[in-house]
Amino acid sequence: MRSRTFRREEGRAWNCCPRTSPISYPRYTAKRRRAPRPSPSSSFFSPWSSWTWYASEYDPEERLFFGVVIGHEREAGYFSLDELRQVRGPGGLQIERDLFWTPKPLKDCF
Repeated sequence: MRSRTFRREEGRAWNCCPRTSPISYPRYTAKRRRAPRPSPSSSFFSPWSSWTWYASEYDPEERLFFGVVIGHEREAGYFSLDELRQVRGPGGLQIERDLFWTPKPLKDCF
């Protein structure tokens, strides 16, 4: 049985990937080379800067997302859930999951 604390925390924005999440990510497969990537299922952002991460696939074994990162430049690639959780900004701010994100085509994310 889950603790009462976990139930309160699963809806908070700083919990990047809660265990019981309404978000479903397609599992990353290395064999898919030319097939189109799915639309981003979730968005993460840095409240103290303009960085945004759009996740479209997730590998739960390696805890890696595949998606687009918009920071100093725009690039597609992999980013780690563990690294997102470790980042701390001014005053202890953390990377947050956009709780109001609705999936949309990647071209609309820019």
